[in-house]
Amino acid sequence: MNVGRTVFAQVMDFVPMHEFQRCVNRYDGSYKVQSFSCWDHFLSMAFAQLTYRESLRDIEACLRAQHTKLYHMGLRSKISRSTLSYANNTRTWRIYADFAQVLIATAKELYRDDEFGVDLTNTVYALDSTTIDLCLSLFSWAHFRSHKAAVKLHTLLNLRGNIPSFLHISKGNVHDVNILDAVIPEPGSVYVMDRAYVDFERLYTLTQVFAYFVTRAKSNLQFTRLYSHAVDKTLGTMCDQTIQLTGFYSAQHYPDKLRRIKHYDADTMMPTLTERLSFSRIIFCCRHSLSHNSTSVDGKSNCSSSGSNSISASKPSTAPRRMPSRHKSGSPCRSMCLLRS
Repeated sequence: MNVGRTVFAQVMDFVPMHEFQRCVNRYDGSYKVQSFSCWDHFLSMAFAQLTYRESLRDIEACLRAQHTKLYHMGLRSKISRSTLSYANNTRTWRIYADFAQVLIATAKELYRDDEFGVDLTNTVYALDSTTIDLCLSLFSWAHFRSHKAAVKLHTLLNLRGNIPSFLHISKGNVHDVNILDAVIPEPGSVYVMDRAYVDFERLYTLTQVFAYFVTRAKSNLQFTRLYSHAVDKTLGTMCDQTIQLTGFYSAQHYPDKLRRIKHYDADTMMPTLTERLSFSRIIFCCRHSLSHNSTSVDGKSNCSSSGSNSISASKPSTAPRRMPSRHKSGSPCRSMCLLRS
């Protein structure tokens, strides 16, 4: 007879229960709760996530099959799908959102000293979204197209440990660029994004808080070259320019200078890190983030197979850094990188 603790109970020991209770008290989550507490609710949904349960009925059947062990798992209430459904519908999601930030902060601390693949002290985030198709007859509120329903999951992924730092679910017809209004920028961090997030007014907000950004620029970008910098073409860098936006609206929304770098990759090799760390670190960071971690964010690769791609990036005026391109295995990839001068 096994007298030890269940694996689930041992995993839950790492969850700070006092922090969870603080989140519950913050939003008065225990108001008029008789038996099924917020902690029981959290344990039930955590069990469902870890064991790949597919429905409330599946959760109920699984937990009731071993009802004598529920107490040892930490559950103090009887589990039924009606109780779970009522709790999911009536209890505020902010309790669990705040608690998720507590766990994310703990995970960040654990991965703080892990190698990132390059000697880079900045925190690097990859921002992307993926569309989740739904049945329109069942999810009429998630209207996407005339005969299709969908929601969009926006994810801000910390590349040091692949930790999701920000998650937001919106309707499928919400454009990606709008999520920049919900992201709280972190000074000194690097945000890697694709072309869908090009909005110079919003990107200038990142610059004003001394955050970096890397994003693919659109083909109709209007600018004028102010001067050029020396480049090492052995690394695939074709040009390094300081530019000024000349578009009517873009020049108003982003009045600062930008650094434009065009990079070319002919194979799958990463550039060799040189003593010019301000250049090589960002090259590796950008290419590694966009080629490898784009799959982690949205489940599919976003790099085009060939042709000319663009990358825009901003940075504070101190310590110039350059951020070239997205990369795809087996095919050339041209890219242009813009950085604040």
